[in-house]
Amino acid sequence: MAEAATLPGGAVRLGLVGSPNSGKTTLFNALTGLRARIGNYPGVTVERREGDARIGGGHIRLIDLPGTYSLDPISADEAVVARVLAGEVAGVPAPDGLVVTVDACSLERALLLVAQVLRLGRPTCLVLTMVDELRARGGALDRARLEQALGIPVVAVVGHRGIGLDRLRQLLPHPEGWSRPPLPPPADPEERHGWAASILDQALVQRPGLHRLTEAVDRVVLHPLAGTLLFAAVMVLFFQLVFAWATPAMDALDAGVGALGELCHQALGAGLLADFVADGLIAGVGAVLVFLPQILLLFTLLYLMEDVGYMARAAFVVDRLMGRIGLEGRAFIALLSSYACAVPGIMATRTIPSPRQRLITILVAPLMTCSARLPVYALLIGAFVPATRLWGPLGLQGLVLLGLYLLGAGAALAVAAVLNRTVLRGQAIPFYLELPPYRRPPLKLVTTQVWGSARAFLRRAGTIILVVSMVLWGLLTFPRATPPPELPASQVARYRLEHSAAGWLGHTLEPAIAPLGFDWKIGVGLVASLAAREVIVSTLAQVYSTAEQGHLSLRQAIRQDRDPRTGRPIFTPGTVAALLLFFVFALQCMSTLAIMRRETNSWRWPAFAFGYLLTLAYAAGFTAQHVVSALTG
Repeated sequence: MAEAATLPGGAVRLGLVGSPNSGKTTLFNALTGLRARIGNYPGVTVERREGDARIGGGHIRLIDLPGTYSLDPISADEAVVARVLAGEVAGVPAPDGLVVTVDACSLERALLLVAQVLRLGRPTCLVLTMVDELRARGGALDRARLEQALGIPVVAVVGHRGIGLDRLRQLLPHPEGWSRPPLPPPADPEERHGWAASILDQALVQRPGLHRLTEAVDRVVLHPLAGTLLFAAVMVLFFQLVFAWATPAMDALDAGVGALGELCHQALGAGLLADFVADGLIAGVGAVLVFLPQILLLFTLLYLMEDVGYMARAAFVVDRLMGRIGLEGRAFIALLSSYACAVPGIMATRTIPSPRQRLITILVAPLMTCSARLPVYALLIGAFVPATRLWGPLGLQGLVLLGLYLLGAGAALAVAAVLNRTVLRGQAIPFYLELPPYRRPPLKLVTTQVWGSARAFLRRAGTIILVVSMVLWGLLTFPRATPPPELPASQVARYRLEHSAAGWLGHTLEPAIAPLGFDWKIGVGLVASLAAREVIVSTLAQVYSTAEQGHLSLRQAIRQDRDPRTGRPIFTPGTVAALLLFFVFALQCMSTLAIMRRETNSWRWPAFAFGYLLTLAYAAGFTAQHVVSALTG
């Protein structure tokens, strides 16, 4: 986002401060109604989120600052929080007031951050979140006594249920009238701990007990052996569901796209306009939209595991392995984010305090299997891997998909280990991870998260894929070659396709990719997919639509495609394996390269990442082609 719009006269700017998992973002969403603008702080590649709220006729702008445990920064995110609160970021006025969110169950630890914020001398109010959980765990807190002890307003809320928000809305428009502590908290860390203890003595009536369910489940989930086996079982089930549950909806969408193309041809008749709409727009964009059910299911399962609290445990389990290769848990969290998309995953590395570890994580993040790869995997697996059940609910297609995801993750860890021991050698920094209690996520929260990710996927289909589809249609259609008169009518479309601009490009590239078993049509798809990985699906859909494959779906068309000279299938088992592995490794995403350049402030590292990943992709594809071909005869 560019800079936020100018505030109307008399508007109030409030900074939202809090540690990770304190309920800060939930409160931000509840107050702004998700009307957020996202961008970066000027001159700093750290995300800023601002949202507007109109309360009692007044205009409030909330600034959702990155989560931080301290104003003594050790990472880029935490440094920005300290600088914004001090008014030291150019072009970003210091907030008129500060709203500090604190998990009521973790008040003792959070008071150390509260003390640092109060020392800034700005109008401050405290928002106690998750008070319902405090009561459920047998804890009791006297809000009035806490307010008196701190000398600032204190409001208790349950953000996702709207409890306490009315009182908070009455308070927010007038920070100049908020009460302030008579004396600032002490600056020395030891004295600050004593100050926090005295506040607790006055306000905490009953300490919350351990979350019994969390404690019982964690005995298994965090166990070195049982936790690892459980993680493996969860991943297997995860990918089985992604394939099995989404198939009916995908088939329905596929049929709908095909019917829409036929209807277009019938309505517009023969000619370039009908070909452009049906073969360029509908076939191109529709071929990717068919995979929307799998994308939705993927994100639903990911967000459920995250919001329930399991993903933090998964990070803890995997952290043992991360430590052996020289990385830490914050790197795992960034890599986990890359399963949705490498761009936010790379942006998440800003929380890693070590520049060396941050760079390693950026360089291996593209190996994590992002959602853009899913349409490619689903197309090839659905077309060529039998839907065979191996044991109980376990199917071959789901296991192949899981294997591709594991291969990407394993390759990321292997490359990180090599980089850590060679060009980016250094020492790891200690890491601590807060494990939230298990919670039942509100349906509205999960729905909002999934819809946000689905909207990003649809926006991508409506921009990048649409534009590429339009350009590609022109390259596949022009120049309009005149076929020889003796050429059979059944081969006219193929002749024109091969003599188009895209055909020329594919044939030019073919000698370089032939060792992988790829023909010129796959070559056109590989070039187009440099914009975004999933574009190869829309490209192949257009290629086969232009070649007049009848009313076949894309999966049927690639299964039945034959080399006109030899009669052999174009997509042999070796070719399919090579193409799958090529997409496991290759960095085919301009957005990822652009964010790498922005985060490293140089084209050197994006060029290095593109080069080493292309080398790995070609080597893996070459090996797969020859090994699988030898095994299948």
